[in-house]
Order: sequence, then C-alpha cells, then structure tokens
Amino acid sequence: MKLSEKKIQKKKEDIILSAVKIVNEKGYQKATMEEIAAELLMTKGSLYYYFKNKEDLIFQCHEMVLVQAIEELQQYINAKQSNEEKLREMIKTHIQYAIEKKETFNMIIKPDQTFSEDQLNPILLKRNEYAGLFDQVILAGIKTAEFTIDEPKIARMILLGSMNWIQQWYNPFGSKTIEELQQIYADYMLKVLK
Repeated sequence: MKLSEKKIQKKKEDIILSAVKIVNEKGYQKATMEEIAAELLMTKGSLYYYFKNKEDLIFQCHEMVLVQAIEELQQYINAKQSNEEKLREMIKTHIQYAIEKKETFNMIIKPDQTFSEDQLNPILLKRNEYAGLFDQVILAGIKTAEFTIDEPKIARMILLGSMNWIQQWYNPFGSKTIEELQQIYADYMLKVLK
C-alpha cells in the first residue's frame, strides 16, 4: 500500500471512529455529518471525499464495530480454556459492546431498518458470523457435557436476546457497574445451558 493510500485509510478510520462516537452519543437519526466533521475539525464537504453519504458512513461504522466484536470473540474461541469459560468471556464482551457501542451495535438487531438493500446482505452475513461463534462454543460445550441443553440455537437466541435488552434499561448511574453486570449476566446465562 502506498503512503497516500495509507493516509486515506487512516483518515477514513479516524472519521469512522468519530462517527461511532457521535452515533453512540446522539443516536443514528440525530447524528449529522456536520457534527462528525466538527469532531475532526473538517468541513462537511470533506467527508464526502471519503464516504458517499451518511448511510455509507454509518454502514462502515457498523461494519468496523462488528468486525472488532467478532475478532474479540474469536480470541476466546481460540483460547485454551473450558467452553464455559469461553462463553463467560463472550457474554462479558457482548455486554460491553451492547452498553458502550449501543447505537452502532444495536443496528445488528434490525439492520433492515437502517441499511439499504445492497448493504444489508454483508451486514447479515457478519451478524450470522457473530452469532455462529456463540453456536460454536455452545455446541462444543454440549459435546464435552459442560452444557446439557437440547436446543442450542434457541439457547443462543435466548442469550443474545436477553443481553441485547440491557440497552433498554442500563443506566450508567445505576447501582451496578458494567463489570458487575457482566458477572451477573454471565452467571445467570450459563445456568440456562446447564
């Protein structure tokens, strides 16, 4: 990659990180290209050199966050620990993303309401890859008798659905820290599988 291409790539990443921050603070509908540009001390017009429109930028934000989440979960899958421990760490990671990247990560739940038809298929493939990592650990745990469930796919949907619901009620000023909630969720969710 040439130096000029590296600079463009770096600038795109900076814009995406800024957009993720603004979207997570304001929400998808309220986040504007002007605010994203201002965060980077750029003009709104400059953003269009890197991205076609707001939807393209948001798509790439979502893609980046989802890729990061998949990479994190993959590390646990490759770790030399029990499937229960792997799943515990995956649950904690999901909770962290659900809280800290709420708006961007939330687009996983109903991508058809956010993305155009040509963007939807890649998003669905990534979303299925993400869910598949949970399936992989759950199935491995069944084989090793760590988990005793008969319906692994339904169990995974219960896990992800209940973890995603945290976005509806989590309060950063509430009585529990993120770390405490991660531990509580992991303890309860693992009981579903036993």
